[in-house]
Amino acid sequence: MRIDRAALPISLLAVSGMLIAVPAVVAGEEEIPRTASGKPDLTGRYNIASSTPFERPSEFGDKLFLTVEEAEEIMARTRAAVARSNAASDPERSAPPAGGDGSPGAAGAVGGYNSFWTDRGSDRFAIDGKFRTSILTDPPNGRMPSLSEAGKARRADLHPYAYENTGSAWWLETGDDPYDGPETLSVLDRCLYLGAAATPARPILYNNLKTITQTEDHVVILVEWMHWAKVVRLNAEHAPPEVRSLGGDSIGWWEGDTLVVETTNFLAQPGVPREGLKVVERFTRQSADGLLYEFTVHDPDYTAPYGGEFIWPQTEEQNYEYACHEGNYAMGNILRGARLLEREYLEQKAQAESTGSGSGLE
Repeated sequence: MRIDRAALPISLLAVSGMLIAVPAVVAGEEEIPRTASGKPDLTGRYNIASSTPFERPSEFGDKLFLTVEEAEEIMARTRAAVARSNAASDPERSAPPAGGDGSPGAAGAVGGYNSFWTDRGSDRFAIDGKFRTSILTDPPNGRMPSLSEAGKARRADLHPYAYENTGSAWWLETGDDPYDGPETLSVLDRCLYLGAAATPARPILYNNLKTITQTEDHVVILVEWMHWAKVVRLNAEHAPPEVRSLGGDSIGWWEGDTLVVETTNFLAQPGVPREGLKVVERFTRQSADGLLYEFTVHDPDYTAPYGGEFIWPQTEEQNYEYACHEGNYAMGNILRGARLLEREYLEQKAQAESTGSGSGLE
């Protein structure tokens, strides 16, 4: 079940927002919580919701930093937009037109969430007192590298996350199988895994909490969306290449006070290896209030590696179970709808053939 933190006490959300917006300063040795063995203790819950974009808006070019005034103006606009979207709806409003009205939000594409269910974050993070224009810092323009030929070829063979609803069973004509069963839908539709929430992590639509539990031999990062436990084995070797998962195989080691985590052995989808993908993450405690998170992604789908950094502010908020699969009523309705469209298609085709009027499906 998707549960929004918008329903939590405003004071609690305000505290987490301030933690994102304040400048990040490396703490002194005495301010960093440590384990009995002297390693920085990363244990805790972190809310990484932030309005800082993953990719840099093109108008900023190679500009890495915002002025304080620019950041405050952007955050004020964002908070105002959130407040407007959370305003009470007109109880006398009419239903949106068939297919949606084209506007942002649930009415624009009927069936989407309204603002209540989202928790993107309104504030920007600062590192060493400087607000960033994007999470991505490499390439220098803060934009994703271009796709490689291998990346283009791989995408050509993938089912898209969403198909246009034409109101007909078009796949019976093309020979595609987008709605044959759960296995032909995306891992996101199936509530299995969301890479953007896990490795590397980034602020997303909602459920932005991470819970870190640390021992001398393991670090476990519980990712709220989709309730994924990322187990990092410390000072270990990677599993053999044939041992894979959607979230990959993670090992870690300490470089001074920074935990370095390397993840390989990904699956692109169940049973399909994701060859060549490697993610390196770095976790550095800055104070008892949060940590600095850095990542570099080596992905053959792109012409160059890419990477960035942002703050993980610590929070007292609680993780929710992302019980998407157990309550995934949409899955059954998607498949039922496809069967209805197929029946209509076949009935129209049979009627057209019996009357000799063509396919009847134009």
